[in-house]
Amino acid sequence: RDQKEILQAITMSTDTGIQTYRKAKEALFVPVGIAGFAAIVAYGLYKLKSRRNTKMSIHLIHMRVAAQGFVVGAMTVGMGYSVYREFWAKPKP
Repeated sequence: RDQKEILQAITMSTDTGIQTYRKAKEALFVPVGIAGFAAIVAYGLYKLKSRRNTKMSIHLIHMRVAAQGFVVGAMTVGMGYSVYREFWAKPKP
């Protein structure tokens, strides 16, 4: 019984990975937004030690706003691209 449950969990994990890959292929700007968010957070953590006399809370707020702005920007560009592809890039019948 334990082996059957493990096999089901692995199968579900693989299916989820395939679905995630398919969704990322359909909406390319989602993984771009996630990668940008991760990059900004990593940069913020790297710069955390050299923030001089800036308060920690202010530094974290700036990093949060930058990361959210990048994600919203990626979503906006993705939606604009989707609208363009749907309405203007279609071949005329």
